[in-house]
Amino acid sequence: MPALTQKSLIDSVPKGLFIGGAWRDSADGTTIAVEDPATGRTLTEVADATVADGRAALDAAAAAQSSWAATPPRDRSEILRAAYERITERTEEFALCMTLEMGKPLAESRGEVAYGSEFFRWFAEEAVRISGRWSTAPNGATRLMTMKQPVGPVLMITPWNFPLAMGTRKIGPAIAAGCTMVVKPATQTPLTMLLLAELLTEVGLPAGVLNVITTSHTQDICEPLIRDPRLRKLTFTGSTPIGKMLVEQSAEQLLRLSMELGGNAPFLVFGDADVDKAVTGAMLAKMRNIGEACTAANRFYVHESVAAEFSQKFAARMAAMTMGKGTKKGVTVGPLIDAKAVAKVTELLDDALAKGARVVTGGEAQKGAGYFFQPTVLADVPKNARMQKEEIFGPVAPITTFRTDAEAISMANDTEFGLVAYLFTENLSRAVRVSEALEYGMVGVNQGIVSNPAAPFGGVKHSGYGREGGAEGIEEYLETKYVGIAL
Repeated sequence: MPALTQKSLIDSVPKGLFIGGAWRDSADGTTIAVEDPATGRTLTEVADATVADGRAALDAAAAAQSSWAATPPRDRSEILRAAYERITERTEEFALCMTLEMGKPLAESRGEVAYGSEFFRWFAEEAVRISGRWSTAPNGATRLMTMKQPVGPVLMITPWNFPLAMGTRKIGPAIAAGCTMVVKPATQTPLTMLLLAELLTEVGLPAGVLNVITTSHTQDICEPLIRDPRLRKLTFTGSTPIGKMLVEQSAEQLLRLSMELGGNAPFLVFGDADVDKAVTGAMLAKMRNIGEACTAANRFYVHESVAAEFSQKFAARMAAMTMGKGTKKGVTVGPLIDAKAVAKVTELLDDALAKGARVVTGGEAQKGAGYFFQPTVLADVPKNARMQKEEIFGPVAPITTFRTDAEAISMANDTEFGLVAYLFTENLSRAVRVSEALEYGMVGVNQGIVSNPAAPFGGVKHSGYGREGGAEGIEEYLETKYVGIAL
């Protein structure tokens, strides 16, 4: 096999729209530039879909739905298993693709390949376990049968921060359940999804089951699809404001919805915590994906008795990180996705400093090419700082102290969001008590990463609803039908 290089990889990735099992240009021939956030330079260009292209993708998905739903579960399972194995074999290819278009270091990209491919293995096993039930009515005169059937065609809108995993987390259960799809990947990072579409074709996914449309006109393309009666489900990962708009649009057809929206994760360190363990967890919770994750720790609440030690050790670990292009050896933190992201992080930082916070380490955007921001720790961050309410989505960790458990829980819950929370304590009773009190869909106890394909991922409040992964994940793509049988 020829050596894998940036040029050879970019040249090999499909650049068109994938509709009905075929690659094609957009209807008007326009394209989108895909940028390398480490340099600000254009990597390549991909097709920029029109409204007509979006309609054609749904046409293909709707036409394939009945035959795909009738496909034996074992056949669907084998396709997913083969895709898992093929992605694993091509780890370096997928990792390099993600690093180039999103910016994360290669080591993290490899981790995403392992995580993302695991959704295909998990749902390969779930595909053959879809079942209903049979019972006798209380009066004995009727038999009650329930069955699970695929929801139908699904529109999937995925974000830029996890180009592979956010796709496989949705595509895996849809394939397992027997649903066809139209996938709209993020404009900034379309290449990984195009590579995945090509791979799924190679392992035997029938034409029309998966359709991929890349576009810079997301609202213009997606709204007509959402309002089309042939579409039966919408799944979206992204910001809460966009999610709310999509929910409003979906009401017309009463679509099934899965909404994985914004986060504002608190990270609680209690006085009895193992500080070194908490610092390691903080690095994972804050700096995974350069801080550009909805699960990223956004607010650090540390008991006053350990705040100085935690801050000093955490800042030392952050300061030791090496910024640079993710393909370079030794780099541990890459660039943010674009200039807008750097501006937002800078704005939140300046607001906190103006209100009394102080920089322990970092605190500046890097000048020159690319969109880099130093790993930063802030101390004495006041409650009225904007970053206490808004998602940072970057490598900045604001620390605030607390005295009592009740105070920590109150501060943690003082947000409209409810995706994930983290807590560190060596006291089992406190761990259970605080976990129950936190208003979040997920809680990490003495660990900085909660995401796992075998567990249900999702939030409460303005962080959305529905679950991805776990035994619950496939239920989002299934309808329950009841059949009453008179004897």
